[in-house]
Amino acid sequence: MKRYVFLGVLSMYYLQVSSSSSAAHGCFCQVTGSLDDCACDVETIDAFNNEQLFPKLQKLLESDYFRFYKVNLNKPCPFWTDNALCGQKNCAVIPCTPYSAEANNQECEKAETLGAVDSSLSKETRQALLEWNKHDDEAERFCVIDDEESPDSQYVDLLLNPERFTGYKGPEAWQIWNSIYEENCFKPYTVKRPLNPMVSYSGTDGKTFYSWLDGQCVEKRAFFRLVSGLHSSINIHLSARYLLDDNWFQKKWGHNVSEFQQRFDAQLTNGEGPKRLRNLYFLYLIELRALAKVLPLLQRPSFQLYTGQPTQDRQHKRVLLELLQVAKSFPLHFDETSLFAGNKEEAANLKEDFRLTFRNISRIMDCVGCFKCRLWGKLQTQGLGTALKILFSERQIEALPKSSSGRLTFQLSRQEIVSLLNAFGRISTSIRELENFRSLLSKVR
Repeated sequence: MKRYVFLGVLSMYYLQVSSSSSAAHGCFCQVTGSLDDCACDVETIDAFNNEQLFPKLQKLLESDYFRFYKVNLNKPCPFWTDNALCGQKNCAVIPCTPYSAEANNQECEKAETLGAVDSSLSKETRQALLEWNKHDDEAERFCVIDDEESPDSQYVDLLLNPERFTGYKGPEAWQIWNSIYEENCFKPYTVKRPLNPMVSYSGTDGKTFYSWLDGQCVEKRAFFRLVSGLHSSINIHLSARYLLDDNWFQKKWGHNVSEFQQRFDAQLTNGEGPKRLRNLYFLYLIELRALAKVLPLLQRPSFQLYTGQPTQDRQHKRVLLELLQVAKSFPLHFDETSLFAGNKEEAANLKEDFRLTFRNISRIMDCVGCFKCRLWGKLQTQGLGTALKILFSERQIEALPKSSSGRLTFQLSRQEIVSLLNAFGRISTSIRELENFRSLLSKVR
């Protein structure tokens, strides 16, 4: 697709990986040095995220507005029969029984417990959430989110349901990611092998895993790398908050270096681990750019982080605007105007393909057998979709009226805002966790 030739824009985010015999280097972790075709380097991104942005973001995500997310976890899988209530080998088909004492259900119970969602809310919190809904319904909505309107939807406290290891793995988890990569990443028909990047390619043709992307336009390559980056972020969190010990007294969560190496070590993944991390950085830059672009909307006086507590609401909006100003100050933002810059009609069609494909991926999240994994999968895909919506709506954002009485040309729902910030929070934390794994791996001999 020659009309989408864009020299170097995507490759500028392809990170250089230094080689070393140490475990830290061999695992990818010294993703370092300059980025191709631009002055930016990995150290700049790490320092910006870990020192300037991450602390403010984590503080904001602990506030009431951002910690409660409304989601429907009871939607049936629209693509295949979903009988897997947990991801363990012995319960791929038979549903888990919460109080079963049979030996062959012990692993299933374990996964079900780890993957359960704590939806307990106090009476006061439930009443406050009802008032928030009433307030939002009075405002003009950009779109109606099905999950919010469904009677099966419920608010979930994200702080009580952290993203971490749940035991969800095996054929069911593979089916989810294979469906995403195989059917929803613009895969050419000539590519016959599975495209799950967590499975290394061991072909004999001498080609790398990503060779098939070379013939694609920049937009389709970007789409694949966004999905791969999201997958990498999720796997970093599962490795960083792994169940290391489970006894009668307590569960011990921590960093599982071996699990991390299996997913990102250059040798164990036939050189693919570093590419997965490159895609994580690419995803970070895309969502960071969206935060900077949405500032004109969220800094309007009429916009509120409404929770019914005026003093705290004003304080949290101030923190949010400070965070967005920090995001805007990043000197080497991704240039989204280079995407969909060809023939207007063809670009519009490709953009619509993007929208429909992301919508399809969000529907695949309803097939995840682990409720906690489903929760974070739905939130992060919605957050990424919101980021792309912002980047593709530049004209509407620029046309926002100066006065608070004017009609808004662009708007985000509460759920979109909550998912956008929390999704970026996951990526920001992943970048932060790389420092922890780098330190742990440097001690491995």
